Amino acid sequence: MAMSSPVLGRLIRVALRHKQRFFWTNGVMIAAAIGTAALPTLIGWIINSGLKLRVDDGISTAAASWGVLSLMCGLLFVTAIARGALAYGQAYLGESLSQRVAYDLRNTLYDHLQQLSFGFHDKAQVGEIMQRATQDIEGIRMFVQMGVTRLVFITLLIILSVGLIALENIRVGLIVIALIPIIGIYAGVMSLRMRPIWLGIVQMQGQLGIVLQENLVGQRVVKAFSRQEFEQSKFDDKVDKLYLESYRTTKYMAFNEPFLQGAWLVAVALVFWVGIKEIQADRLLPGDLIKFQIYLVLLQVPVRALGFVVNIVARAFSCGRRLFELLDQVSPVNDSDNATDIAPGPGDVVFEGVSFEYDPNRTVLDEINIHAKPGQTVALLGPTGSGKTSIVHLLPRFYDATQGRVLIDGEDVRDVTLNSLRQAVGLVQQDVFLFSATIRENLAYGKPDATDEEIIAAAQAARLHDYIVSQPDGYDTWVGERGSTLSGGQRQRVAIARTLLLDPRILIFDDSTAAVDMRTEYLIQEALRTLMAGRTTFLIAQRLRTVREADQILVMRDGKIVEHGKHEELLAANGFYREIYDLELKDQEDASVSQTGRVGE
Repeated sequence: MAMSSPVLGRLIRVALRHKQRFFWTNGVMIAAAIGTAALPTLIGWIINSGLKLRVDDGISTAAASWGVLSLMCGLLFVTAIARGALAYGQAYLGESLSQRVAYDLRNTLYDHLQQLSFGFHDKAQVGEIMQRATQDIEGIRMFVQMGVTRLVFITLLIILSVGLIALENIRVGLIVIALIPIIGIYAGVMSLRMRPIWLGIVQMQGQLGIVLQENLVGQRVVKAFSRQEFEQSKFDDKVDKLYLESYRTTKYMAFNEPFLQGAWLVAVALVFWVGIKEIQADRLLPGDLIKFQIYLVLLQVPVRALGFVVNIVARAFSCGRRLFELLDQVSPVNDSDNATDIAPGPGDVVFEGVSFEYDPNRTVLDEINIHAKPGQTVALLGPTGSGKTSIVHLLPRFYDATQGRVLIDGEDVRDVTLNSLRQAVGLVQQDVFLFSATIRENLAYGKPDATDEEIIAAAQAARLHDYIVSQPDGYDTWVGERGSTLSGGQRQRVAIARTLLLDPRILIFDDSTAAVDMRTEYLIQEALRTLMAGRTTFLIAQRLRTVREADQILVMRDGKIVEHGKHEELLAANGFYREIYDLELKDQEDASVSQTGRVGE
């Protein structure tokens, strides 16, 4: 239990955030336990007081004291009504508290995921996170409802009932008292057994979610390579393992209830046998024996429920541990204590001796020095994995530099608030993501209060307006999941327009025209030429047009800037840039001339 205490303690503290609701729930539970425990005592009192045994000529008869009997029955009726009302209250308040806790945890988890850096999301598996946000939180909700509040009722009812039996007759009471340690030890052993099994189950459910999520997202790839049978076998393997572990828990649970019920029936038989002996010895009244039997009947449900509660607690430990592992993740990228909004400025960008590594001993950037003056266009060129994207990701602080500084208008990006920084830096990423919403909503995602005029202007700049107005619903055209109803070029232009709508002082285009044909690229570049005026722009592209017109070209290799200059200067140097030009860019130049000629016709 030592290992589970911190986890379960944290879950209880989450419930205690709603102190008033928590104490009302437990108050009603206590009152319900007292009311339940009072019923058998009243019944025994009615039997003993309302019916008096009389013996005439060796024949036993019963004389009813109707006044006492009426009073007792009326009291019993009131107690039963109160117990019913309290039972409703405990069910309602228990459910209300558990739903509040689940609500808090879901919002806390969602908010925490928004705050975590790119470093976490690079490694996180969506299916696993979805599992923790749904089924794990549901397991915790059931623990609050059954393992916290319900356990109060069960424990108090057992204590009151056993105590009242023992006070009435210690010999009968000892039989019931002797059973409690047996049940307690058994419950503890079962908890230890169930805990690792439940942990394995929730982990397998997470793995199953990962396989399902990847399969649904990658259906085009699956069908293109005819890998349906392979994917099915992979899914079947996870399902089989989950089935076997779930079956193990079912076997334990199936044994729990009969064992506890059997143990309780043994106690009922022993109490009945000892009670008869006590009546024969004039140490017990018949009504008391009936009262004891009613107590045992009432206790049968909570005692049997202990097995269920043990299962709930074991599952909650596993779910809570997984959830808190996620909530305890600390983002290395946060606002500093003294962070302020970034001051207005022209967009002067400086990288001073910047080095960066995603993981220890895996250097991505090494001693990067860049000075992009306001309004300049800086093109980053180099082979895949050379560090181009990593450089631009340091500007909006998706990651923090391991060494050195990144300055915007003289301010270290680590000294300004993330929100203001990312309003100043507009990024069109290589992997375009669009939401299941209208084109208008996707365009205005970064600026929800944008006017129709602003949205249309951004769409026109990205050469997207004509396509939009050609659709029956215009700007209210629905975009499928991840932009599936649009072509690659259209998605790219939506992303460009979305960024331009922010009107940032610094623009970053991460291979932003890679998904469009040369004609579309030409049209976009013509529009961007005007829009980039007065803004510092970083371009990652493999197209010659972009590279040739840049004010600076930074040639990257193995995380270092190996060449720096303009197009003609770098060609004349006959270095690494010349190799790239001869292998990749020269053919583009010839094709571009031909394409441009057709565009101008």
